[in-house]
Amino acid sequence: MTDQRTIAYIDCFSGISGDMFLGALLDAGLPLAELQSQLALLGLDGYTMSVGKKSCGAIAATTLSVQSGESHPHRNLTDIRQLITASRLAEPVQATALAIFSLLAEAEARVHGRTVETVHFHEVGGIDAIVDIVGVAIGLAALKITQLHCAPLPMPSGWVRCAHGLLPLPAPAVCELLQGVPTYGVELSQELVTPTGAAIVKTLATGYGPMPPMTITGVGYGAGSQELSNGQANLLRLILGTARPVVEAQEVEVIETHLDDWSPETFPYLSERLFTLSALDVALIPIQMKKGRPGFLLRVICDRAAALAVKECILSETTAIGLRFRTEQRWTLPREGGTIPTRWGEVRVKKVTTPAGKVLTPEYEDCKRVAIEHHVPLKEVYAEVGRAEGKRFKGER
Repeated sequence: MTDQRTIAYIDCFSGISGDMFLGALLDAGLPLAELQSQLALLGLDGYTMSVGKKSCGAIAATTLSVQSGESHPHRNLTDIRQLITASRLAEPVQATALAIFSLLAEAEARVHGRTVETVHFHEVGGIDAIVDIVGVAIGLAALKITQLHCAPLPMPSGWVRCAHGLLPLPAPAVCELLQGVPTYGVELSQELVTPTGAAIVKTLATGYGPMPPMTITGVGYGAGSQELSNGQANLLRLILGTARPVVEAQEVEVIETHLDDWSPETFPYLSERLFTLSALDVALIPIQMKKGRPGFLLRVICDRAAALAVKECILSETTAIGLRFRTEQRWTLPREGGTIPTRWGEVRVKKVTTPAGKVLTPEYEDCKRVAIEHHVPLKEVYAEVGRAEGKRFKGER
């Protein structure tokens, strides 16, 4: 069965801000008229919103800017909450926007040593920030995006001038917001991730890393307001797609260790134990280690949920004193277990759906059983299964 949920991937190679994200949503298909009509339900006056197109590095992107007469807004979380809850916006939109502002208030409170209710928003309390955050909540609901994944965020250095004066980059509020989020340093002295952008990501992202498996249905680019000094395009890319339910884990943990003082005669026992603990694959590879000693590379692939038990088993059953592990993506072909008829009775097979069509693969243990029970060569059983491929496949119930 196909799951038609819309998922999205935030490709923030040049960072993220509220206006860039909202611009990307518009570029990806959010109707401007719908955004404007929904924002009108907020009851917020005294601003104009300009939407246009801009070419960045030969890529056409949507720009969005909000102009208002405010010079020094001093709203706090209570003011923002009253504004949003008093509006006629749908409840899910209100909840999303309030969650983002609440996270912002918590970060600002930690930075300034104040309580959440007493901290005053400055830039993020202005009309433009309110429009950006509420607009993002509107856009996600309108495009029916149910899952949001995000790439690691680039962290610059240098300084940024704001209502509090000069602040180091990344801004203190950004550092608070992005605790637990994958980031990496870049050699730029310009703000790439704003507090609003960081709060949107931290509140809404369900995962971080490479793009998840999806069938792409749309792409949108939102342009930032500044030109980057290294010449790269200041864009945020939003990739929309549909997801399918995955029976097997498509994100796995790969665990490895080198062994040069361990007897491989216990490997079958170790392998059996690891598979009992839900390992997906176990391999033992001969290698030459330091000082010319022969050794082995033990590599185990498992679901991340089973990783701790697998690691403990390796450290208990081998001479390893340390492990390396990493998360990787994998792509598995759909397959189904079942049987096909042969002259010796039913034999278990796997039906694998490949890009070239369906293929039946004999199950070794069952073929071995048939060979022993009927006193025939194992290769003859395999040949019989191959000849029986055109016969009726009986899937497992």
